[in-house]
Amino acid sequence: MTEYLTVGAGTIAYEVTGHGPLVVLAPGMGNSRHAYRFITPRLVAAGYRVATVDLRGAGESSAQWPSYTRTDIAGDLLAVVRHLGGPAVLVGHSISGGAATIAAAQAPEMITGIVELAPFTRKQAVKLGDLTNAGYRKGAVRLAGTMMGSLSSWKKYLDLAYPGRKPADWDADLAATEAMLREPGRMKALQAMMKSTPADAGAQLGNVRCPALIIEGSLDPDWADPRAEGEAIVAAIPAGAARLEVITGAGHYPHVQYPDEVANLMLTFLQANARA
Repeated sequence: MTEYLTVGAGTIAYEVTGHGPLVVLAPGMGNSRHAYRFITPRLVAAGYRVATVDLRGAGESSAQWPSYTRTDIAGDLLAVVRHLGGPAVLVGHSISGGAATIAAAQAPEMITGIVELAPFTRKQAVKLGDLTNAGYRKGAVRLAGTMMGSLSSWKKYLDLAYPGRKPADWDADLAATEAMLREPGRMKALQAMMKSTPADAGAQLGNVRCPALIIEGSLDPDWADPRAEGEAIVAAIPAGAARLEVITGAGHYPHVQYPDEVANLMLTFLQANARA
């Protein structure tokens, strides 16, 4: 059942399932909390209270906000954690990975661990050699089209971001994503998120004190070398706090393409870091 939390001038939609230590799951840009449809049941069955959250501008959250930065999203997620009586382990995908970094640094008493899935947490510097990677080059072109407001480009990007294995409900989920982005204000929110810099998250990596699990897909088109990106994030977090796992064959959505593998990694992490 969808619940709503007022944050500033908008509302954040979320849904809570299960009982036990709190885990908050935040999707990436242009996506809704439905992205965790395969992960949530596994966590609930293992004894966790799972809150899936729609980002500002997406899903059932209100569409129009003054801004859509990672710092903004971190504030929304912390508001949900406090409302639900945290602390919590915070899981963030893509832009929400950066938001998880900020939340952990800003409110260490509320966040006992972070899991970042294919996170956009650092400012990117494109090298000439990166463009020899065909997947990365195609992804960059399709994301550039999306930034200009093309829903068709976003759909083409999603096809690329799920290399090889598509979920069984791919067609229905893609149709739902398209319908959501056609609602007033949703596409503009996606564009604003794409234009926001991850520098605010990168600046907080050194302030993360809780354990962190970084999960990358080996075929993620958002980076010429996904493993190297994950290693750079781990290196920027205080020594010993973070570790990297790479899911072979996964693209930018490892939790949807390979839910069993990702859930198993998350459950091991939660056993050590989730608190009631």
